[in-house]
Amino acid sequence: MSSFASLPLVIEPTTLATRLADPALILIDLTSSQRYAQGHVPGARFVDPRRIQLGLPPAPGLLPAQADLEALFAELGHHRDAVYVVYDDEGGGWAGRFIWLLDVIGHHNYHYLNGGLHAWLGEGLPLSQEIPAAHNAALALTLHGEPTATREYLQSRLGASDLAIWDARSPAEYSGSKVLAAKGGHIPGAINFEWTAGMDQARSLRIREDMQEILNALGITADKEVITHCQTHHRSGFTYLAAKALGYPRVKGYAGSWSEWGNHPDTPVES
Repeated sequence: MSSFASLPLVIEPTTLATRLADPALILIDLTSSQRYAQGHVPGARFVDPRRIQLGLPPAPGLLPAQADLEALFAELGHHRDAVYVVYDDEGGGWAGRFIWLLDVIGHHNYHYLNGGLHAWLGEGLPLSQEIPAAHNAALALTLHGEPTATREYLQSRLGASDLAIWDARSPAEYSGSKVLAAKGGHIPGAINFEWTAGMDQARSLRIREDMQEILNALGITADKEVITHCQTHHRSGFTYLAAKALGYPRVKGYAGSWSEWGNHPDTPVES
């Protein structure tokens, strides 16, 4: 049995440090190539965040092509019994996006390193410059639609009493005073709570300990289907992660996000 068995989704640096030799571990670094080269958690494999988005207009946050995903996970040595631990250096945006991607491929054995690289360094834990060798075995993946809200699905659910739309963008984007698409504003009924507001700046960007109370006060509650988005489902990777960490049973990421919604001619907008 893996040493990660029975651990919560969110784990602390000291917990990971004692399990780095676990043979089931696939440790993922989603910082930058420069940061990774300077030093990373020992054994971590670098994944360029650009590889986990489609990257094409008008909705760059959509899933990459299946062949590209299969190539990526083949390089990582993906297998049925793998335990993923994911981190970045920004408080969980890219790491949460990768966790959403793991849900999309139907692999639910994963953890987030709370606070990412900042928290690891804050604990005085060592870094490595050694680069693990890539794997090269062919891999076939089955993609699952449940973790994803399409534009059509979200539009069909607008106004539902059991729906909470979590907009992770800035207040300026939400209000429409900052416009990053053909239309400014927000999806009707969406609740704005910017992603960085969920990070504890005094605790190395760990998820805030009062996150549940904040979300309850906002009406983003566990009895609702939570659909979260930003501009490209990068910042909302963190909010997807936060809701999953709190045990919310119905969480979806809107991968198209505002870059799709705000550029589509038939989507309603509030400001």
